[in-house]
Amino acid sequence: MIITHLNLTNLRQHKAEILAVCQKYHASNVRVFGSVARNEATETSDIDFLVDMPKSQSILRRVHLKLDLEEMLGCPVDVARADNLPELIAEQILQEACPL
Repeated sequence: MIITHLNLTNLRQHKAEILAVCQKYHASNVRVFGSVARNEATETSDIDFLVDMPKSQSILRRVHLKLDLEEMLGCPVDVARADNLPELIAEQILQEACPL
């Protein structure tokens, strides 16, 4: 699948597939933040996902989640853990994060 217009509505049409990939890596409470959540995405934007993951999951698992989502969606993806956000921008990310 390739998302041609990056917006929350288009992403939500593929919610089941996205959540299935996330579950494979024990990621839950999947949210979207950044330009897609603000409806400001351009054709060069990435999709920023915010997830909850057990602390026991290695960074390598998060990298594999990112790669699997990129392959499925056909665009760049970032995956951030909610419990590991940079302090300076954590509040902004949490405020703009929208449930998938």
